[in-house]
Amino acid sequence: MSESFSGKSVFITGASAGIGAALAVAFAREGARVALAARRLDRLEAVEAEVNAAGGQGLPVVCDVTDRANIDAAVARTVEAFGGVDVAVANAGFGVSGRFERLTTDDYRRQFDTNVFGAIDTVYAVLPHVKASRGRIGLVASVLGRVGSPVTSAYNASKFALVGFGESVYYELLGSGVSVTLVLPGVVESEFRRIDNQGVYHPEREDTAPSWLIVPAERAARDILEALRRRKPEAVITGHGKAAVWFHRHFPRTFRAIMKRAGRSRTAQRRAQDEGGGRSEEG
Repeated sequence: MSESFSGKSVFITGASAGIGAALAVAFAREGARVALAARRLDRLEAVEAEVNAAGGQGLPVVCDVTDRANIDAAVARTVEAFGGVDVAVANAGFGVSGRFERLTTDDYRRQFDTNVFGAIDTVYAVLPHVKASRGRIGLVASVLGRVGSPVTSAYNASKFALVGFGESVYYELLGSGVSVTLVLPGVVESEFRRIDNQGVYHPEREDTAPSWLIVPAERAARDILEALRRRKPEAVITGHGKAAVWFHRHFPRTFRAIMKRAGRSRTAQRRAQDEGGGRSEEG
């Protein structure tokens, strides 16, 4: 029989929307207690209500993962309320986009501060507690942590770094009772594509991903929860994500030929936006 998360203490960053919020509700349906960490208290309180309605217990904790003291305080509050941490999911992240020649080192640094160092600091903060519980750590990277793509070099680089970190720490923690699961989602329903290069959410923006490609967050959350339950070292989420990673791994030359064609179109479109004064997320 599969292990239930009933009564378990779960800590999730980036829990105010998208995958993080859906994952919190998925855990709650099994009776888990879920600490919801993110920057927007109003959104956290809305997710808390969903968690409670689903049969769990929510705890909103305001937290900016670029501030280690914030993370430590959020984890301390979780331990005080729930008695420990059984599962921690470093999910907080956003995407810097733009042509490399238009971006700056500061853009890349800002991207890494959240997506890489925010995740690493989250692991540092929860590690003593998940060791004590012989628990689970989830690191939400991306399919773009395995596959390069044009106009997203900063985001890709951050996710490639997180994949390397996760794979290495997985081996280091063998024998401690702590499992590390790398989560590589494809295109999932979220606010992600409405957030600019400064990390600011723009609700008025349209989602730029093709509607037929977007996977509901609830479905992705169920798959992530199962991967954590089974302590899988890696879980590629969404069918198109699995196809992309598999094709890139087994047919790299053909994959690159396809990406070259798509990349020329995407780069030209972004260049036209830059030169024509259209919407740009750079800077």
